[in-house]
Amino acid sequence: MTPWVGIGSVLIVVALLGLPIGVLGLVRGRSRALRLRGRRAAGAVLGASVLTLIVGTATVAATQPAAAPPPVAPPVAASASTASVPVAAPDAAPVAVASTRPVASRRPTAAPTGVPGSALAVLDSLPVKGRAPMTGYARVAEFGTAWLDVDRNGCDTRNDILRRDLADTTGSGCRVLRGVLDDPYTGRVVDFVRGEGTSTAVQIDHVVSLGDAWQTGAQRLSQAKRIDLANDPINLFAVDGPTNERKGDGDTATWLPPNKAFRCTYVAHQVGVKKAYGLWVAPAEKAAMQRILTTCPTARAPVSSVSDVVLPVAAPRVHRSTAAAPSSAPKPPARADAGVVHPGAFCSPQGATGHTAKGTPMTCRTSATDTRDRWRSSL
Repeated sequence: MTPWVGIGSVLIVVALLGLPIGVLGLVRGRSRALRLRGRRAAGAVLGASVLTLIVGTATVAATQPAAAPPPVAPPVAASASTASVPVAAPDAAPVAVASTRPVASRRPTAAPTGVPGSALAVLDSLPVKGRAPMTGYARVAEFGTAWLDVDRNGCDTRNDILRRDLADTTGSGCRVLRGVLDDPYTGRVVDFVRGEGTSTAVQIDHVVSLGDAWQTGAQRLSQAKRIDLANDPINLFAVDGPTNERKGDGDTATWLPPNKAFRCTYVAHQVGVKKAYGLWVAPAEKAAMQRILTTCPTARAPVSSVSDVVLPVAAPRVHRSTAAAPSSAPKPPARADAGVVHPGAFCSPQGATGHTAKGTPMTCRTSATDTRDRWRSSL
């Protein structure tokens, strides 16, 4: 404590003692404490006490040290090249400085395309459109009777696929009577026994269902090409019957085989079929196909040995009057004998010839009541 602080304190104490004495003297007219007589003397004591209090308070205040000003942060340099950066004390906490570097914008990931010739690359070449309505769809009228002999080997397509996909087959002629299926859709083994109530245990699935094909471009094809699509080996698998029934007309976006190990093959076949017959894919269908095929980017799409569509579509039919003059354009030459055919089955081209299993000659033509080409007797 400095001497001036001590003097100021003494003056404050003396003033505090004199104030009540002066006040009492003014009130009573005298004070025994200092033998004051009369209010004049009491007023002098009161005034002296007030003055002493002021002087003492001012003395103490003048001798107190000034409060330290708050630390001022150094100004932030406007440019690193024109101001030096202060060095922080060793024990100072690190200060996070916001970066002024612009954040690189993220570009959208490009859709996978796959290596040339892969199913993924073929998928990228398919048109993408919405699904057409099912209006006008009829299985037999548009895609032919199940099953025809489109490869003209004397056996219908169902028995051809059973012989291809089943092991340990036994049969009589074309008919497969027994066999064992290693079902690709479920991974289970299914015994096939032909007969009422047992044949349906193994069914022939259209990988691209006919309903899906109809909604993605098949209705633009000629009837002959739709028959090819329904019987094309790359569009067919022998599979577990109940699993096939659950699939219905679903595409890749709505149904996939439960056996995940077979999904790449399954989707690759769908892509191959749609490419072979000039069909398109719906947006959700393509996204689902890409998701599967990116797990097997080298898987190849099968090539059809039946279809020659890329993409000749059916020309609109022109309704001609009976009085119209016959066309002068030369008719395409008829094919050579088609071999054994089924009476009433759809056929192509018009004018082709064949014969039944019994030797009856047949011609591919229309009739007075049916404008569609079918195998009809030449007699």
